Amino acid sequence: MVVDSLGKACPVPLIELAKAVAQVEVGEEVLVFSDDPGSKVDIPVWCRMKGQTLVTVEPGERGWSFLVRRAN
Repeated sequence: MVVDSLGKACPVPLIELAKAVAQVEVGEEVLVFSDDPGSKVDIPVWCRMKGQTLVTVEPGERGWSFLVRRAN
């Protein structure tokens, strides 16, 4: 599943990630695109707090892409 949060300010990228993770099966991945600077901190922290796996964080043309695997 892909979540395009480009142009959206905090906390929207995190809210959209949480909704997407709830919709996929354990082991599936969600790819989030965000250019909000807070996402670079918020998404990794959310993953740790919720027990989800942050697979990668990659810089993009605008912002970053975060690949999150549902772990539970």
